[in-house]
Amino acid sequence: MKIQKITTLAVLGTLLATTGCDKDLLDKVSPNRPSTEQFWKTQDDAVRAMVAAYSRQQIFTNYSLYWHFATTGRTDESFTNTPDTGLNQYLVFRQVNTSDQRSQYMWNDMYSIVFRCNQVLTNVPNIQMDEDLKKRTLAEALFLRSLVYYDLGLLFGNIPLVLTVFDANTRVMQVTQEEVYAQVIKDLTAAKPDLPLTYDDANKGRATRGAAAALMGKVYMQMRQPQWAQASAQFAEVINSNVYSLVPNYSDNFTEANENNSESVYEVQFSGVNQNNTQDQPGSTEGNERAQFFGPPGIGYTDVEVRPWLFSEFYDKTTTGGVDPRRDVTMFSAVGTPIVYGKPFGAGGLNINPNRLLWRKYQNDRTRTFENLFSGINIRLIRYADVLLMQAEALNEQNQVPAAVALINQVRNRANLVPLVAASFNQATLRTQLRHERITELAGEGIRWSDLVRYKLFETPEGLNELKARDADFNNFIYPKNALLPIPQTDIDVDRTLKQNPGF
Repeated sequence: MKIQKITTLAVLGTLLATTGCDKDLLDKVSPNRPSTEQFWKTQDDAVRAMVAAYSRQQIFTNYSLYWHFATTGRTDESFTNTPDTGLNQYLVFRQVNTSDQRSQYMWNDMYSIVFRCNQVLTNVPNIQMDEDLKKRTLAEALFLRSLVYYDLGLLFGNIPLVLTVFDANTRVMQVTQEEVYAQVIKDLTAAKPDLPLTYDDANKGRATRGAAAALMGKVYMQMRQPQWAQASAQFAEVINSNVYSLVPNYSDNFTEANENNSESVYEVQFSGVNQNNTQDQPGSTEGNERAQFFGPPGIGYTDVEVRPWLFSEFYDKTTTGGVDPRRDVTMFSAVGTPIVYGKPFGAGGLNINPNRLLWRKYQNDRTRTFENLFSGINIRLIRYADVLLMQAEALNEQNQVPAAVALINQVRNRANLVPLVAASFNQATLRTQLRHERITELAGEGIRWSDLVRYKLFETPEGLNELKARDADFNNFIYPKNALLPIPQTDIDVDRTLKQNPGF
C-alpha cells in the first residue's frame, strides 16, 4: 500500500463550479475541506482517516529522517562530521537546548499521529459500515498509536499519555515509561484479534496481527524488568504463523524493488513519485529523506557515517571462506564497494578518503547515479530476522540455549555463514554472541539504540567504558541526561505540570 496523501480534514473531491448570481452557491462549503461534523459519516471516511494517520509517518520529522538521527545517528554505530552545528551537538551528546528542533519536531509530529489515531478510535465506532472493516480499522489505529507511543517512551521517557481526542486546552497526566509500555501492551492485546495475518496487494503495508505480536514482544523485552516469557510467547506467534520467511538475498530488505516481501513484518511506505517540497497534503511528497542525509559525499549530505569498529565486526567467514556478505550491503567502503553510485570510491570518481565508511542501507545506488529528498525505499521497522534474533534472546534469558542457537543459525544461514554449535555456548557466552549477531544483521536500521538501552550500557561506568572504546562521542555522555531526549520547552511552557527530563 503506497499510501496517498489525504488528511483527515482535506478530502479529495470535485470542486463545484459557481454560476451567475445564485447566492446559495456562494454559501457552499468546499468539498475539499469538510468540517469534522461533516466528515465522520461513511465507511469511506473511516478508511481515508486511517490512511491519513499512516501518511503522517512519512514526513521528515518522523520515520523519513529524524527518527534515524535519534536511533542510528546517536549510537556507537555512527559518528558525524556534519557542518550543521545544531545537528552535530545533537548527535554527539552536547545538546543543551530544550528547544532543539529535532526533539521538538519529532515529539510534535509523533503526537500528531496519536491525534489522528485517536480521532479514528473516537469517531469510527459511530459510523454505520461493514462491521469487520470497522473492527480492522480500529485495530489498525490501536497498532499505529502503540508504535508511536513505544518510540516516544523509548526516546523521551515519561510522557503525556493521550488516549482521547484533544485540543489546545487539553491537559493530560504525564506517566512513566513503564506505564506507557503497559498501555501499549493493553492496546496491542485488543488490536491483535481484529488484525488480519495478511492483506491483498492493494492493502500491503497496513498493520497485521504479526506486526502487533512482534511489537508487543519487543515492548516486553524493553521493560525495566524484561518479561522474557511473555516476549517469547509473542514472537512464537509470529514464527508459528508461517506467514514470514527470510528472503534469500539480504539486500532485498533495503531496496525499492523488493518492498513488502516475505521478511517484512511492518514497514513505513514511501514513494519517490511526487517530487515537491510539500508534505502531508493531497499530491505532496511521500519521499524518504534518509538516503539524501546519510548519502556519500558528492551524492548526499553525509551527516551520519559508520564507525570503523563496525567494519571489523563482520569477521565471520562464509562456508566457503568468504567475507560476511552483509558487510557490503550495510556500508560503502573502498575495500568492499569500490564503485559507489556508478563512480569509483576514490581517485577519479567521488574522491572519498579510502578510510571512510559510509552507510549503504536504504541508498538508491543500484538504480540511480544521484540522490535527492524523494527516495521511494520503504523503511523496514520490523523484519522477520529481528524477530528470530529477539526470540533467540528471550529463549536464552530463559536458559534455553539450544533452541536459541537454532534460531540464530537461521539468520546466519541466509548469509551462508558457518553455523554455531549449541554445545559451545552457555547462557552468558550466548548472550555475548547475540549482541554480535544483532549488530551484523541489523546495523543502521534504527534498532541499536533500543538494544543499548536494554543492555543497560548507559547506566554503569563499565557499560559506558565499553561504548567509549568503540565511539569517542560517548565521552560526552552523561547518565541519565543523555539517555533521553528533552521534552520540548514549548510544551512545558504551556503545561507547567510537565516535568523536564533529568539534566536539561
